[in-house]
Amino acid sequence: MEKVEVVVVGAGLAGLATAYVLGQAGVEVLVVERGDYSGSKNVTGGRLYLEPVRPYLPDLWEAAPFERRVVKERLTMMAPQASLTVELDSDHFKQGPAHSFTVLRATFDQWLAERAGEQGALIVPGYKVDDVLMEGGRVVGIRSSDAEVQANVVVAADGILSFIAEKAGLRKRHDPCNFAVGVKEVIELPAEKIQDRFGLQEGEGAAQLFFGSITDGMLGGGFVYTNRQSLSLGLVVGIHDLMEKKPPVQPHDLMEVFKARPEIQALVAGGTPVEYSAHTIPEGGLRGIPKLVGDGIVVVGDAAGLALNQAVTVRGMDMALISGVLAARAILRAREQGDYSAATLAQYEQTLKDSPVYKDITTFQHMPEILSNPRMFSEYPQAACDLLEQIMWIGAGPKEKMSSTVLRTVRSRFLKPAVIGDLLRMTKI
Repeated sequence: MEKVEVVVVGAGLAGLATAYVLGQAGVEVLVVERGDYSGSKNVTGGRLYLEPVRPYLPDLWEAAPFERRVVKERLTMMAPQASLTVELDSDHFKQGPAHSFTVLRATFDQWLAERAGEQGALIVPGYKVDDVLMEGGRVVGIRSSDAEVQANVVVAADGILSFIAEKAGLRKRHDPCNFAVGVKEVIELPAEKIQDRFGLQEGEGAAQLFFGSITDGMLGGGFVYTNRQSLSLGLVVGIHDLMEKKPPVQPHDLMEVFKARPEIQALVAGGTPVEYSAHTIPEGGLRGIPKLVGDGIVVVGDAAGLALNQAVTVRGMDMALISGVLAARAILRAREQGDYSAATLAQYEQTLKDSPVYKDITTFQHMPEILSNPRMFSEYPQAACDLLEQIMWIGAGPKEKMSSTVLRTVRSRFLKPAVIGDLLRMTKI
């Protein structure tokens, strides 16, 4: 039986950030990854917001393999036969340090694994953990089919369904309301076509989110992120809504309908699909966060439910990186004290709660409730499209005042108790 100071289960962003900081401090850290390489099982959209991360990892990003700097934001409401897009193109996103970048996780995670390795972390891919080692109610290591490794601390960075956290008694049975399933394609396109279709200059990127009829009344939405020479196109649907849907529908069928929309066809035409994947996504917000520490164990990243869907922005990668850094710092303090109990490791939970990550999740803790409202995906996108269509349409007869059109639509579509209730609930966010 081997023994190391720290075992990290999962070589995603949270696990690798933990290993990077610990390795810098000279800690003996082993990272085990079920996939063939770091990032092989990570299929995030994806986009990394750098502003929250820079204070925690300030010197890491100069040579990072980012795809495109996001300078353009689009939000599209989709009705069955119409859509309405709001676009923000601001110089603020083009000046100074980049606000966010698109990334391809298979590339980005391998790069971060190399940086952690340079700091002394040992990363072992193709390693499936079957159980945690327990001794007197304390986590003391991990077990695979042919080996056991003891450790002072186990870091559960094994993703949203976190088998490790569950085995250690930190997580109860999963609630489907806290999860969604994402289906994603990477579609290759020449850089020039991407730039032409999104109105970008070389190196610039766009992020476009979609919601409405594309999820057939269920929680969820679509996304397109521009990479250097490809688009990341995907659809996300709430698992609980999928379970309750009658007649049942499959996420991949919804994805095909989404791809067939003329709005999407105009973006992907002539492209070559090179990757297709699906993944579970945290959607529970504050209610989806499990117990974060135990004797000899901490939980980070997706395993800790650290993600935030604000409808107009979707975050997770920045939170994963920050949680990894904070977990590493708590482990270093526990190492100084020679005490890896839950009471000492609770410094991680406290610093996380004091961080912008947890504060943002707390501020927007009612987002899951707002986004679970089916009217958000049916009535409201249709009403918005109908209103703009009436304003823009020039018919054979005289046109009424725009104010009359707006007031009539408001009276007929929005002055209802259910809608007023929705507006009051939105004041919580």
